[in-house]
Amino acid sequence: MNQMPKRYYAFFTLPTLIAFVIAFLIPFLLGIYLSFTRFTTVTDSHWVGLSNYVRAFTADAHFLDATIFTAKFAVISVITTNLLAFSLAFVLTRHLKGTNLFRTVFFMPNLIGGIILGYIWQLLINGILVNFGVDITFSANYGFWGLVVLMNWQMAGYMMLIYIAAIQGISHELIEAAKIDGADGWQVLRNITIPLCMPAFTICTFLTVSNSFKLFDQNLALTAGAPGRDSAMLALDIFYTFYGGTNTEGIGQAKAVMFFILVGLLVLVQLRLTQTREVEN
Repeated sequence: MNQMPKRYYAFFTLPTLIAFVIAFLIPFLLGIYLSFTRFTTVTDSHWVGLSNYVRAFTADAHFLDATIFTAKFAVISVITTNLLAFSLAFVLTRHLKGTNLFRTVFFMPNLIGGIILGYIWQLLINGILVNFGVDITFSANYGFWGLVVLMNWQMAGYMMLIYIAAIQGISHELIEAAKIDGADGWQVLRNITIPLCMPAFTICTFLTVSNSFKLFDQNLALTAGAPGRDSAMLALDIFYTFYGGTNTEGIGQAKAVMFFILVGLLVLVQLRLTQTREVEN
């Protein structure tokens, strides 16, 4: 195969590089700078050092609460979403009738916008809770489990397709050889299917961890953080801080920087752990 001459590399990569610098790198670096300032617009910023970071924890009690709420949500939703997705993938690769239809149906929620999903599940959940004289904003626990259900319903179908691709990529000869040696269905699943699907687990865990922490529009539509801001996740709490007060833009920006660092570290740790498991298998 003929390779493209090196003199053309810059011609094809420069437009993408320029777009990346303008649309991502410059705003990102500017955002870090603004987190150390007091500002209302970019042009009237005044350096305040670490004051915004200190105030994010001392002057605003919601940030730590939102962090704990988000961490709990992420742990539960990542586990349940991947368990549900893998279970669906395992069942739908058993050569049952109508599997293509079921794959399409389970994937469809991922195509619906987060705001619409939030309002749909708000109506469904409130339709049940109204029989008990409450609604989803009555308690943060209702909002928490509502978000878990919503996350599972939206993401499971997408993760399912990744697991299906991984399961279908396993050699049938390997499975047949294991059965000939006397392995039952559970032993095949535990010792062959799951280990060989570890690359898919790495991808799906990465996607569910990052999406769980970044959840915003679903949270806004489902509970808007109510009651009070007890069910506000980190992204929504940053939004309220940035736009909901006077001279709080710098605090909101400081929260956003810490949020970026937190998610980045968690994702790197997760990737390291799951990729190490891939190597072992």
